[in-house]
Order: sequence, then C-alpha cells, then structure tokens
Amino acid sequence: MRSRRVARALSAEVDAGSAQESALKQRLRAVLDCNAIGHGSGPVRGGRSARQPLVILLAALAALPVSRPGRAAAEAPAVLDRPTDRQALTAALRARILASDSATLALEGWCAEHKLAADPHLVAQRLPGSDKPLTAAQRARLAIGPDEPVRYRRVRLVCGDRVMSEADNWYVPARLTPEMNAVLDGTHTPFGRVVRPLAPVRRTVEVRAHSSEAAPHPDDALFEVDAVLTTGAGQPFCEVVETYLGTALPSGSR
Repeated sequence: MRSRRVARALSAEVDAGSAQESALKQRLRAVLDCNAIGHGSGPVRGGRSARQPLVILLAALAALPVSRPGRAAAEAPAVLDRPTDRQALTAALRARILASDSATLALEGWCAEHKLAADPHLVAQRLPGSDKPLTAAQRARLAIGPDEPVRYRRVRLVCGDRVMSEADNWYVPARLTPEMNAVLDGTHTPFGRVVRPLAPVRRTVEVRAHSSEAAPHPDDALFEVDAVLTTGAGQPFCEVVETYLGTALPSGSR
C-alpha cells in the first residue's frame, strides 16, 4: 500500500504540470494501473516483480523537468528597471523638441496632448536683464560679421499657468521683415510663431541634460537645447538656447 500511495502522490505532482507533459502522464497512469493489478499477487506474468512498474514510474519522474520558482528566477534574463514617469516624459518631450522645426509648435502640441491648460497656445513673457553678447562661434553659425547688428531677448514661454521653458534668443533683424520685428518688439507672441512665414528649419547645435535629483523640484531644469534657425532658403537668422523645465510635465510625474 505504501508504494501505491507514493506512486499516486507522484502522479498528482505530474498532473499539476503543463499540457506538454500529457503524454507522459498517460504513461504514468498506465503504470499505476499495472501496479494496482500486480500488487499483492507476487510475481506477475513473465517473471517480473509487481514492483517493476513502480521502478519504471520513478525513473520516468526523475527524467521529467520540474519547474522550480528559484531556478526559473535564476535562469530568467535580467530585467532593467523601468524608467519613472518623469524620466519617460522628459525623454518624450526632448525627442519632440529635437524632431521639430519649431519649438513653439512642439510645445503647444505637448500642452494640448497632456491637457496642461484650457488654451494650449504659448505666451512669451519678456524677462528683464542686460543683453548677452554673441560669441565668435555664434556669429560664425549665423554667418555674420563682428559688426552686424543683432537683437537679444530673454523670454519665458508659458502655457496657461505653467512655465514650459526659458530661452535666450539672438536674431538678425535685417533678415526678418519689418512687421516681424515690430511684433517681436511690442507683443508677447512667441518667436516661432512670428517667423513662421520664413518656413524655418531648425538645426540642433547641442543638447545638455541636467542631472536629476532624488527629490526634484517641479521647476527644476530638465535639459537644454542650443539650436540655429535658418530660412527655407538656408540663410541663418537666429540662435536660441532653451532650458526646459519640470513644470512642462504633467502634474502626476513631477
């Protein structure tokens, strides 16, 4: 009786296996039936002992691959930590900015998609401060000489009550229309919307990531982008240095 109980317990373990083991389970049940018939009757036909089916059964079970949680965990490939919502959204925002010829349009689309404000249109708020002179490298990128007049403005781009970015903007007024210059001087219209008739093409000069703290503040800088804008005909007319802020991310991820 003991051998029969062992055999049935082992069979129950096999029954918990996968569908791929069904053929083996059928064989095991046949062995059990054979063992039940021969149990207590001494040697069976052919001179084999009644214990032989049990031996066959145990050998088959020994060959059966058994799934063990510890072994599966050890053999499973390592899974990298998933990025946090903040990291993933920062990467998505950066990719959108870099893929667009207009940061203004990219940010307005981002605001609308994430419902950051009832009206997703940006407003450019002028920031006070002295002008920052162009470097020689910047003048070279704009293809202008040392005496070419350049205008500078520093703005904060706002969507609703959120500050999306801050930007330093150097542009060559002679390469814009008088109407464009007037709008830039007297309104809160973002630069990208003003110069849209020029069909600008944006070329990224450099991207700088900001290190994320363990407990970042909502208005911490996420990354910076330096870019040059050229007309559709290929003439450069502006260079910008943009700093994108954590307030550009949806509230749940900040």
